[in-house]
Amino acid sequence: MAEAITTAVEREEHLLVQAGTGTGKSLAYLVPSLLVEGPVVVSTATLALQSQLVDHDLPRLADAVERMLGRRPTFAVLKGRHHYVCLARLEGTSADEPADALFDVGESRPTRWLGEAGRLGKQVERLRDWAMESETGDRDELDPGVDDSAWKLVSMPARECVGAQRCPYGAECFAEASRARAREADIVVTNHSLLAVDMLTGRQIIPPHRLLVVDEAHELADRVSSASQAELTPELLERAARRCRPYVDDEVADRLMEAGDTLTVALADAPAGRLTGALPTVLGEALTLLDAGGRKALDGVGEVKSDDHDPVRKQQAKAMVSDLTKIAQRMIANAEHDVIWIERDDRGRRAVVIAPLSVAGTLNIHLFHERTVVATSATLALGGQFDTVARSLGLPVVVEKPAAAGTPAEAAREAVIRADAARDTADLAWSSLDVGSPFDYAKQGILYVAAHLPRPQTSGLSEPAANEMVELVQALGGRALGLFSSRKAAERAAEVLRARTPGITILLQGEEALPILVRRFREDRNSCLLGVMSLWQGVDVPGDACQLVIIDRLPFPRPDEPLAAARSAAVDSAGGSGFAAVSVPIAAVRLAQGVGRLIRSRTDKGVVAVLDSRLETARGYGAYLRASLPPFWYTTKPEPVRGALRRLSAS
Repeated sequence: MAEAITTAVEREEHLLVQAGTGTGKSLAYLVPSLLVEGPVVVSTATLALQSQLVDHDLPRLADAVERMLGRRPTFAVLKGRHHYVCLARLEGTSADEPADALFDVGESRPTRWLGEAGRLGKQVERLRDWAMESETGDRDELDPGVDDSAWKLVSMPARECVGAQRCPYGAECFAEASRARAREADIVVTNHSLLAVDMLTGRQIIPPHRLLVVDEAHELADRVSSASQAELTPELLERAARRCRPYVDDEVADRLMEAGDTLTVALADAPAGRLTGALPTVLGEALTLLDAGGRKALDGVGEVKSDDHDPVRKQQAKAMVSDLTKIAQRMIANAEHDVIWIERDDRGRRAVVIAPLSVAGTLNIHLFHERTVVATSATLALGGQFDTVARSLGLPVVVEKPAAAGTPAEAAREAVIRADAARDTADLAWSSLDVGSPFDYAKQGILYVAAHLPRPQTSGLSEPAANEMVELVQALGGRALGLFSSRKAAERAAEVLRARTPGITILLQGEEALPILVRRFREDRNSCLLGVMSLWQGVDVPGDACQLVIIDRLPFPRPDEPLAAARSAAVDSAGGSGFAAVSVPIAAVRLAQGVGRLIRSRTDKGVVAVLDSRLETARGYGAYLRASLPPFWYTTKPEPVRGALRRLSAS
C-alpha cells in the first residue's frame, strides 16, 4: 500500500485502497506522506480515528523517523471554526444572554426556561474561565464538557465570522491560530465535514497540498451530501427577523416574520416525506415571502464595517438572512438535481429540507483536481469490485482487473498497469488495490445465515428470529453484540433476552450513555450489548468480550428515506434498477461495517449470525452482499454454529 501510494503521487494519479482492520493502513499512508513536499492532508470520518492518528500513530511515527530525516516531522489538527471558542462571542455574552438564547432557538416552555437559563449561565462562566487558560480553545480539550446549547453561545460558525481583520480579537483568535499551525505542519489531520465545506467554498480553508488521503472513504459522499443539505423552519425565520430588526425598518423585519408564519401553516398538516412535482401552494407562498423579505433585509443591513457598533452581531444577522434567502431561492427553483422533503420528529419539530440528488459531479469537479487523492477504507470493494464506490466519488469507471497475487511490490506494479488503462479511457486516471487482511477469517470466524427463518416483514423482531437469537446467546453465555435495524427491534430483543437468559446482563443503547455501555460490555463477559445503526461502525471490542455479532436484518435504506428513494427513482426512470444501483450498495457498506465488529485482532474468534434469510436465498443481491464481506467460513446450518459457540464459552 505504501509503495502504491508513492507511485500514485509520482504519477499524479488517484488511488483507491481497500485495507482491512489490522493491516496498519494509517502507517501505510503516513510514511510515504513524509516524502511529499509541502503539507499532506489526512481526512477522517470519525473522532475516534482522528484521535488515534494524533495521539498515537503520528507521535510514534515522528519518534521513529526523526533520526533518518534529521528533524522531527510536525502535524496539526484542523477543525471547523465552531469547534473553537470565539473570544468575541465570549466577550459579548452576558449573564442574561443564555435566557434570551433559549427563546432565540424557539424554546416555548417558560416554566423550564428559568432553570435552563441559570444552568447555561454557569456553563458560560466556566467556559470564560477555561478560555483564559486554554492554549487552543478546542472544545475537545474541555473536560468536563458543556451542553451544545452552551457551546453555541461562545462559538462562531464560519458564515457568521466577520474575519480576523475586522474582529477586535482577530490577533488572538483560536481558529485562526489553528489554521496558522496547519500551514506550517508536515501532516494536517482534518475531518470529512470540513473537507466538504472546503471543496464547496473554493478550497479557502485547508492549506494548499499535493496529496490528500481520505480515510474511511466510504463515508465521504454522505458527508458531502450533508454539507450540501439545507433546511428551513419557522423558528429559523423568526430568529432571522429578530437578529436583523436593529438594522432594518420594522416593516422589513415583519416580512420575515410573516414568511415564518406562512411556513408554519404550510408545515402544519403536511405529511413527512418527499415532495415531487410542483411545490404545495402555501409552501411556495412562504418561500416567495422569504425571498422578497430577505432581499429587502440584506439591503437594509448593508455592509459590515470594522467601526460598526457591534460588527459581530451585524455579521451574524447578515449571514443568517443571506443563507435563508439562498435556501428559499434554491427551493423555489426546484431543480431536477435537488430533492425536497418535509421532515417531522417525535418532538414536533417540522422542517422543509433540500439536498442534492447526487454529489458525484461535485466530487468530480472539486475533489480530484490539482492534487493526488488516496481514498482508503476497509469497505471499498463492494461485491468484490471498486466500481460502485468509484462512481459515488465521481471517478470514471473502467473495467477492473483483479490484483495480482504476490509481494506488495508486485501488487503496486499491478496498480500502475491498471492506472495506464485508466489513463487511456478517462480524464481522471485512477487505480485500485485490495491489500487484503492479516486475519485468517476462515479459521477465526463463522458467517451463519439463518436461512430457515421466514423473510422479515416488519420493522420489529419476529418470534422465530427472537427464538434463534436466544439459542445463540445461550450457547455462548453472553459476549454478544446485537445490531438491529430499528429501535423497536432492539427493544424487543432486550425484552426477550432479559426474560429468557437469566444471569446475562443485557445492555440496551439509549438506557445509558454509549461510552458507559461499551465499557461495561468490555468488562463483563456475561453481558450483551444491543443497539441500532450507530453501533454498526462505532464499537471496537477486540478479544473475547465480543465473540458473537447478531444482525437482525439486511440494512437496506428505509423506503421513507427521501434521498435514497429519490436516487432509486432517478435510476428507475433512466431504465435501470434503483434497488440494485442504490439500495443494495448502501446495504453492502452497512453490512460490511457491522460484520467487521467481530474480528478486530489476529487472536479474535467468533460468529456473525445474520437472522435474515435473504442473504442466502435472494438471487443476485444475496451473493453480491456476501462477496462484500470478509471470507468467513460460511454455513446456513444452526447445529455446528451452536456447537462452536459452546466451545468458545468453555474456553
